[in-house]
Amino acid sequence: MRLFIAIDLDDAARASIAREQKRIAAAIDSAEKDLTWVAVDRMHLTLVFLGEVADGPAAGLVEAMAAPIAHAPFEVAFGGVGVFPPAGARKPPRVLWIGLAEGAQETVAVQRTVASRVTARGATIEDRGFHPHLTLARWRRSVWSDRRRVEDHARSGVVARVHVDHVTLVQSRLSSAGPSYTALARANLVAAESAVNR
Repeated sequence: MRLFIAIDLDDAARASIAREQKRIAAAIDSAEKDLTWVAVDRMHLTLVFLGEVADGPAAGLVEAMAAPIAHAPFEVAFGGVGVFPPAGARKPPRVLWIGLAEGAQETVAVQRTVASRVTARGATIEDRGFHPHLTLARWRRSVWSDRRRVEDHARSGVVARVHVDHVTLVQSRLSSAGPSYTALARANLVAAESAVNR
């Protein structure tokens, strides 16, 4: 089964991000740019992508991700857009994203805990830097100037806020209609002393 671990968005955050996505689309999108926009109801802040996992190891990951995480709940604020690859890369952009204006440090700390927990259960994860973000769109075909177009229409300020009190282990099923998601386990965030007492 195809698995990932993520921070969920609430309905208010999805609505706010949808408005920002439409604003950016109106400013930069055109037929020749060939952008595919991510459906807002399928957005999540991925902490760890596990990929295809056999049923046996998956059961261990479900067990691991049902235990609380020793980190107090926190707030994240989404704001600021960018692209991957970043400036300085020798390729035109492929992914358009919105980042975190607040709560990035806490998100990285939780991501490290989650990554350590699943690798201790034998999972193999991507060995690259973690940059918390939500993907807004992907280019099927892009040019160098697309990076500047995004920069020209970026704006500062908070777009949406989310209270993070848990992370979710999710199964993703792919189909021609797009991915569908099923929550398999939820790890609540609790203050360190509370986690010790459980």
